[in-house]
Amino acid sequence: MHEQGSPDRAIIRPMIPFSILDLSPITEGSDAAQSFRNSLSLAQHGEKLGYRRYWLAEHHGMPGIASAATAVLLAYVGAGTSTIRIGAGGVMLPNHSPLVIAEQFGTLESLYPGRIDLGLGRAPGSDQRTARALRRNLESDADQFPQDVVELMDFMSKAPQQPVRAVPGAGLEVPVWILGSSTFGAQLAAHLGLPYAFASHFAPQQLMQAIQIYRETFKPSAQLQKPHVMLGFNVFVADTDEEAEFRATSWQQAFVNLRSGRPGRLPPPVEGYRQKVGPAENALLDSVLSCSAVGSPARVREGVQAFIERTGADELMITSQVFDHAARLRSYELLAGLRGQA
Repeated sequence: MHEQGSPDRAIIRPMIPFSILDLSPITEGSDAAQSFRNSLSLAQHGEKLGYRRYWLAEHHGMPGIASAATAVLLAYVGAGTSTIRIGAGGVMLPNHSPLVIAEQFGTLESLYPGRIDLGLGRAPGSDQRTARALRRNLESDADQFPQDVVELMDFMSKAPQQPVRAVPGAGLEVPVWILGSSTFGAQLAAHLGLPYAFASHFAPQQLMQAIQIYRETFKPSAQLQKPHVMLGFNVFVADTDEEAEFRATSWQQAFVNLRSGRPGRLPPPVEGYRQKVGPAENALLDSVLSCSAVGSPARVREGVQAFIERTGADELMITSQVFDHAARLRSYELLAGLRGQA
């Protein structure tokens, strides 16, 4: 830690990597085609600014989220970038056959060698009706997730044990991450010796417990020798506190709408949103804002630093749901500057 008078105290220490999580948001008045162009623009921006990886989430049937066909969209992003790692944050494995995912990510790894990450989660990323439409039946049980992860990793290993081959995929050993918002994923990641990404940006309740379980029970593997924790974190940074708080209201509205059963497109920001909603909505926002930093660079630096110190994170996965694309790019730019990269 630097002393109060240190000239470089505005730089975030320690210098852990920052990465980008993109939901490819569809804003009010726009469409998925524009969202995809914005996603590529964000990935290119992140690459120039020194972000380590760019991940896309998998969601289905959500009016405000365009990243449903995750692997397809990653191919588009990969073609427009050259060095940043790209990946799924994550593929919801109960929706898919492990073989299909091995082939998809084997294809991506063949196109963009050494740049692909495969984050795996067990949530549906949708409601029950959408899940049924995706899978045709609901026999694919989320409780099968550990076995499905092992099967998928075997398909991509150098010595697969199964008679069926993933072509492409076999032998490519795409790095696998376990994603989670509870202690279940922490236990699985530790047992398999895989890096662990926690969805603290929207479900922070079990964060500290999950980190502790993961670190204490981690078993080294061929992929990873020591635990690696990446934490989701919301950042809205602008030139002033007031502008950042204003920009953050789009995400706050969308989050409240989603949790109230009214998912929609990402709305434009509004003045004084927190004052306009009731105590239940404010309590919901207070919970998720515990893993957020909103404000000018000085305020965000303090928030990010405090979060890193509290959690011991090895990497932060930054998400920033901003209505205006230029303001979103600016937020990532200002944050990178705090890391001393930009």
